Amino acid sequence: MRTTNEEIQVTSSQKANIGVTGLAVMGRNLARNLARHGYAVALHNRTHARTKALVEEFGDEGTFLPAETAEEFVASLERPRRVVVMVKAGAPTDAVIEEFAPLLEPGDVIVDGGNAHFLDTRRREAALRERGLHFVGTGISGGEEGALNGPSIMPGGSAESWESLGPLFESIAAKADDGTPCTTHIGPDGAGHFVKMVHNGIEYADMQLIAESYDLLRHAGGYEPAEMAEIFRTWNAGRLDSYLIEITADILAYRDPETGRPFVDVVLDQAEQKGTGRWTVQTALDLGAPVNGIAEAVFARSVSGHADLREPARTLPGPSRAPVDDRAAFAAKVEQALYASKIVAYAQGFDEIRAGSEEYGWDIDLGATAAIWRGGCIIRAKFLDRIRAAYEGDPATPTLLTTPDFSGALADAQDAWREVVATAVRLGIPVPGFSAALAYYDSLRAKRLPAALIQAQRDFFGAHTYRRVDKDGSYHTLWAEDPRSEVTA
Repeated sequence: MRTTNEEIQVTSSQKANIGVTGLAVMGRNLARNLARHGYAVALHNRTHARTKALVEEFGDEGTFLPAETAEEFVASLERPRRVVVMVKAGAPTDAVIEEFAPLLEPGDVIVDGGNAHFLDTRRREAALRERGLHFVGTGISGGEEGALNGPSIMPGGSAESWESLGPLFESIAAKADDGTPCTTHIGPDGAGHFVKMVHNGIEYADMQLIAESYDLLRHAGGYEPAEMAEIFRTWNAGRLDSYLIEITADILAYRDPETGRPFVDVVLDQAEQKGTGRWTVQTALDLGAPVNGIAEAVFARSVSGHADLREPARTLPGPSRAPVDDRAAFAAKVEQALYASKIVAYAQGFDEIRAGSEEYGWDIDLGATAAIWRGGCIIRAKFLDRIRAAYEGDPATPTLLTTPDFSGALADAQDAWREVVATAVRLGIPVPGFSAALAYYDSLRAKRLPAALIQAQRDFFGAHTYRRVDKDGSYHTLWAEDPRSEVTA
């Protein structure tokens, strides 16, 4: 029987409902979020001064039970113990697990709230399961503000662990506009961290597409940042309503206090990355899931950071640039291209989640995944309600692109989308995100792809065989003898 919030919170004053170890910004804010919702929270950090500082500064927000040692921390927790680990992914996470696991008992739960690679989570979950412990790899999105005020929470792990953690997560998670908590049990072992990884990959693509829209408006449309801020605010009032569009408008409207220049003009044009986008692409290659839109966003960040390549290449020839004749009309076309490309990027991300779910036997609910991204996380947007509805209408849909809502939007965007990409090419404005999205769309709808020639080439130089359109089986042509000779492989 599932535990209720009320049952969890009725405990001895000497025992905490849940504990957080690792009190940097994310861990500290998550602990405060839990305390604000009425839970007694045990606190632990490798450096005890950080624990003391949290209690001194925020102790009036709820019940905190600070502990100086791991033993004191574990002893302060009610059974089944719930330990949330908020440290850096990799070796630090393994070190904390090895420190705490021997102190726990069968049925206790360890939650990894960091950005771990899902394969590490699968390994840890299997090892701790043998010791009778539940390990819950949990994606937490929303940054430090989300951790404090309500993130999107993506837990994996066993069904039993969700029974224990579900009420806590539901109370502290962000709430969608319809009041639904932005959390759900994603699936077994590494499913939660896998979904968080793909979420971040989609985030990369979304940000790249917005950045390309900015670049087009500025260098093809001739708009200044303050003018673009108003365009993005208008877009945010429509179907592109999202956190990323909202903050883009704010950024473009902001002026650097030191120079008085538009803030975007004083920021070095080199975008960094922490690795989850790269993992998304690497994993997609392993799964055979085409995510070229996400991949181009990752590569675009990589290109931006290569000053050694970019500096000498600035003298390479290119076309002359002149603003378009009707910039207002062009801005409307950019909005169409942005929305169409966004559909493609999200479709690719959800296709990868489906592929991962099938590969690892997770049975992930794609509609529920879209639903918990509607609030708290970085890619939160009203647009996700359409994705949720699409999968609820047909959970087996092969791609979001063919669902009635999205196929209609893509049909409406055709001319504008292609014109924007063509204009970018003509003016020498790089749009890898828009171009990749359009190429993917055209590849899916093509009656026949040039892959036939590629497979023939593979058979010619490597005897890799091929299949025919007119009969079953695999075949190889004896190219060194008589090309008309064909054998069944």
